[in-house]
Amino acid sequence: MLYVRTVKTASKSIAVQVIYYRGRKQVVVKHIGSTKSIEVLDSLKHIAYKWIDRETKQQRLFPSDRKSSDRHVRIDKLRNLGFSYTFAYETINKIFQLLEFTDLKCQILLDFVLMRIIQPASKLESLELLSEQFGMEHERTELYRSIPTIVSKKGTVEEKVIAFAKKYFSFDFSIVFYDVTTLYFETFKQDEDKGEVKGLRKNGFSKDNKSNQPQIVIGLIVTREGFPVAYDIFEGNTFEGKTFIPTILKFKKTHSINNLIVVADAAMISLSNVHSLVDNNLSYIVGARMGNLKLEQIKEISNNLGSVDEKSMRIETERGLLVCDFSPKRYKKDKHEMEKQIKKATNLISNPSKIKRSKFVKSTGDTGYALNKELIEKTTLLLGIRGYYTNLSNQTDQTIIAHYHNLWHVEQAFRVAKSDLAMRPIYHFKRQAIEAHILICFMALAVCKHMELQTGKSTKAIIKLFKGVTDAKLLNTQTNEEFIIRSEFSPEMQELLKKLSLHH
Repeated sequence: MLYVRTVKTASKSIAVQVIYYRGRKQVVVKHIGSTKSIEVLDSLKHIAYKWIDRETKQQRLFPSDRKSSDRHVRIDKLRNLGFSYTFAYETINKIFQLLEFTDLKCQILLDFVLMRIIQPASKLESLELLSEQFGMEHERTELYRSIPTIVSKKGTVEEKVIAFAKKYFSFDFSIVFYDVTTLYFETFKQDEDKGEVKGLRKNGFSKDNKSNQPQIVIGLIVTREGFPVAYDIFEGNTFEGKTFIPTILKFKKTHSINNLIVVADAAMISLSNVHSLVDNNLSYIVGARMGNLKLEQIKEISNNLGSVDEKSMRIETERGLLVCDFSPKRYKKDKHEMEKQIKKATNLISNPSKIKRSKFVKSTGDTGYALNKELIEKTTLLLGIRGYYTNLSNQTDQTIIAHYHNLWHVEQAFRVAKSDLAMRPIYHFKRQAIEAHILICFMALAVCKHMELQTGKSTKAIIKLFKGVTDAKLLNTQTNEEFIIRSEFSPEMQELLKKLSLHH
């Protein structure tokens, strides 16, 4: 049974919602709108009752409440008051319910997460868009007051996404995938450390090629499907390899994990990191920088693999087992890239005045330059070969390689965050505001990854379909009554809702 509820918001407006009861708990089905006007409030209530009638065919006890709009209305007596994307708002809020984000009891946080998914914008612009598109009113002062509350929700949010991952993706803490990225700020001034308080915004190695702008470093943990389960924030000048152990150990301790396999890229594998992983009973599969091996080892590996497709081998090293395999497809790609780099190096050497850093160029010590033949020899021997360090001696080479190849899911999650969710550049200056922004983006990423995994569509395609369903707000100029007409669902939209297990 659906009911109409009115509730006061933090901005002292009155919100009208359609709800139902699950036990003694009220569950919000639809937000109709909010207002401070008694006249508008009556209209919102009537819209709510009309919505219940239309969506559920639910008969009310006192049908005499219905207004004259139930009769036919002449088109020339209707005025179009605009349209909204209320359907998108309703649908994403249903996914919030699946993730139990609604239990956070922080509507402004959920509304910012929703806007980050539907139309990424600054926080102040998001307030305006929420009002224009969905009738959700939040005062600017409410935003500033809510930032500490939002930041405090991080632990609870991670608990909820992990519970969701267990339920929907059978996540069991047996294996996780870790990677880092950098997010730059729209400023050229980095934070100064003040006593024990360290600023987050620092200049460092930028993955966005924005080395002249301050940044932060984000470490992200995802499941084998790419669903995010935890993250950490580091100062912008932190070397990515130094984020690895703190993030993983914190994750292990928080969730009381005994055995865990961690998959990460080559930047994470320092000797001290290997020792820390082993000392803390953690298994690892980490990419190897093969070019750092001695020439004799590289020759041994190349001769052993013999350019045979999918052939693998393993050798003992101080960083653990080194598993190597060969791929003809990778060989072609590596060979093309090497030849391009050699051509570039040759051109630079023939024009010393234009010399700049290049992989295969070395200085001869007398301001002259030459091709680095030793490096070319190493690179040639390693064409088509990739290596992986691990301490999983009881696992087959194929299993270790297959696990590592799933690491692309983390990279894809970062692409979603940076492109679809416009996670950067960041415009905040204060630490708490930055932390709130990252939490909002993390929650949005969880929603997007769920939608993508369930439907096989990109976030961009899904949101486009959502926005294809609009609500036209019409005014009957004879009765001064407002009502809403929703556009029809396309077959593709109906199929999408079916895959998301959502019903409208």
